[in-house]
Amino acid sequence: MQQLKKKNEMLYFAMRNTKLRIGVIIVLIFVILAIIGPYITHYKPRDYVAPGPQPPSSEFWFGTTSFGEDVFSQFVSGLRATFIVGILGGGMGTLIGVLVGFTAGYRGGWLDETLNMLTNIVLVVPSLVVLIIIAAYLEVRGFLFESVFIGCFAWPWVARAIRAQTFSLRTRDFVDLARLSGMKPLKIIITEIAPNMMSYLLLVFILQFGGAILTAATLDFIGLGPTNTVSLGLMMNNAVIYGALLLGMWWWFIPPGLAITIVVGALYITNVGLDEVFNPRLREM
Repeated sequence: MQQLKKKNEMLYFAMRNTKLRIGVIIVLIFVILAIIGPYITHYKPRDYVAPGPQPPSSEFWFGTTSFGEDVFSQFVSGLRATFIVGILGGGMGTLIGVLVGFTAGYRGGWLDETLNMLTNIVLVVPSLVVLIIIAAYLEVRGFLFESVFIGCFAWPWVARAIRAQTFSLRTRDFVDLARLSGMKPLKIIITEIAPNMMSYLLLVFILQFGGAILTAATLDFIGLGPTNTVSLGLMMNNAVIYGALLLGMWWWFIPPGLAITIVVGALYITNVGLDEVFNPRLREM
């Protein structure tokens, strides 16, 4: 009964939080566009549909590139790829960080020291240099490779944060009681410790989601992203390479850049709104 009351209270404050509503609505708009966009456009991203660059019109909503490719078709396909990379890369980074943090925080001792050393190593490894070396040996790269790469380097700060909170929770009375009852460590973490951190884990995933989108856009923009698909960062990369700014073709680079900015900003606003909902001291009255 008390848990139901708490859930209703959270829902009440979530519905009243302006930042949360705005952030969720903006993200949902782009998610819906990413899902239905490829079905409402008449062209494929790499189709040559015009003799050259065309400004936005009723036929080409976002204009065309220097090669006559429809920018809107590339935009919606790139938006879908961006969300997939964000979910996979952010989810993988969160999952690895949670596993390492819970294990190190609950077990302690030599295992904690070993995992902490591994975390510090990953923190200081120059991920960009590693990617350049890998890219030199891979002729074809997809968004799955990019997602895995981002996830493998995004987890250390999550692990540290989860480890610190687990250290605090493992000494609580309810954890001691579960341990005395013969409950196994894995079950204690899943049923006793993790539920008390669910709100924080959600906030962490949102931050990882937005961070993965930004990282992917950066890698794509400098030419280290996928080679067999279209993404928002790759659209900006092509626009720069083929002189869209110098030629005044603003419709080629503004939509993808603006979309990345709005989506990441909306995720940040959503995160702030959720923090206010979960933290009674920050709630909007």
